[in-house]
Amino acid sequence: MTITIASGKGGTGKTTVSSNLSFYLASKGENVVLADLDVEEPNSSLFIKGKEVNKEIAYTMKPVWVEENCKLCGKCAEVCNFNAILALPKGILTFPELCHSCYACSELCPTDSLPMKPHRIGEITEYEGDFAFVEGRLDLGQEMAVPLIKQTMEYVNKKYPSALKLWDAPPGTSCPVIEASKDSDFVVLITEPTPFGLNDLTLAVETMRVLNKKFGVIINRYGVGDNKVEEYCAKENIPIITKIKNDKEVAKLYSNGELIYPKIEHFKNSLDEIIEFFEGLK
Repeated sequence: MTITIASGKGGTGKTTVSSNLSFYLASKGENVVLADLDVEEPNSSLFIKGKEVNKEIAYTMKPVWVEENCKLCGKCAEVCNFNAILALPKGILTFPELCHSCYACSELCPTDSLPMKPHRIGEITEYEGDFAFVEGRLDLGQEMAVPLIKQTMEYVNKKYPSALKLWDAPPGTSCPVIEASKDSDFVVLITEPTPFGLNDLTLAVETMRVLNKKFGVIINRYGVGDNKVEEYCAKENIPIITKIKNDKEVAKLYSNGELIYPKIEHFKNSLDEIIEFFEGLK
């Protein structure tokens, strides 16, 4: 089973839940692997002190202009839907940051003047410890997270085909979240009981419905705001998996990079509710 832990906005507790849940599942003998897919700013490793066992460089394929072959016909710029190629009277300019590696320019060039070459985008690192942990980390200056997210998931699926896979997704509702969610069996949306939390939750719900995904909600910091999120979930027939109480001690443990469930009983109870919900999905 593959479960994506996502949210409509950042700072709602995705990493808190996913890291603690992974440790708790592993302590119960579950074969679990956690992947940090928030590749632009991964932070699960702050809480998971595993031993690095493998590191791979991630690449995408980008076109490189071969001047001596080119007849400057302009076909490459004509077929590029992403404005990643500019055909000038005396040359061709390529913009790797805009390229989506669709191969159209390369495949349709009549003189083979734009061969695709590997272009480094980041790293995929695997750690072992209480459970398997894989992190995707995008290089500084890279514009597109989706290719690295895809490769990180492929790495985990190939290495751990039978494990329970938890994807710690990027925040928001854009392409990176869609990539991290589209093939999952279930998506957990973590929110908070505030007007901002409700607004971004509704966007995330709409996204999951477009993707035709099964999903449920975890309300974090329960007790700080109002009951609008609960009313919304009831109206939309969205299951609330658990409500994690607002607790200053949880924030202190998190800020120190410590596990929460061994020290906070109500947090552990919420993890039990999450696991019980997952068991009902099987």
